[in-house]
Amino acid sequence: GPPFATGLPHYGHILAGTIKDVVTRHACMRHLHVSRRAGWDCHGLPVEYEIDQKLNITHRDQVLEMGVDKYNETCRGIVTRYTKEWERTVTRLGRWIDFENDYKTMDPTFMESVWWVFKQLFEKGLVYQGYKVMPFSTACGTPLSNFEAGLNYKDVRDPALVVSFPMLNEDGSGGSGSATEEVSFVAWTTTPWTLPSNLALCVHPTMTYIQILD
Repeated sequence: GPPFATGLPHYGHILAGTIKDVVTRHACMRHLHVSRRAGWDCHGLPVEYEIDQKLNITHRDQVLEMGVDKYNETCRGIVTRYTKEWERTVTRLGRWIDFENDYKTMDPTFMESVWWVFKQLFEKGLVYQGYKVMPFSTACGTPLSNFEAGLNYKDVRDPALVVSFPMLNEDGSGGSGSATEEVSFVAWTTTPWTLPSNLALCVHPTMTYIQILD
């Protein structure tokens, strides 16, 4: 898809853009008509993230207090912030593309064209519902792309604990139910806050566990 103009082009953009240019340029060399319009992605969290940082917005209620219309208008104001820098870099690379007749994903005509394409796929039975594990933002109430999930990536100290779980009997059979503290399973967890409600330790029936004398 098209890049965001809220940031400057980097190696990843240049690589993807070169591949796109090769495909469309080859089509032109085969005497096919190819519309080579530059495009800008105006949707998604990167734009909102920029505005939230600028206005110090940390909660949905602040957006509602400001007004969704004013918030959207502020977002629209930065989506083309670096278009001239993009044009200069892409032109230096020799890419054939029209910056004067560009499109933006926030244009109603573009959004309507996407819905039209989706409708064609739906009517041909090519749309299905699936399930996929995705990063999720509890603040925004929406799944995140890998790019969006990495926007606020930080190296943090993760709490971890090693916990001993005494066996009921040394042979693990349970027996009379008296605890044998000398023999315990040792487990490592990075979610220690779940331990107060922990009831048991799961073990694998076919894995080998090593008993070590301390």
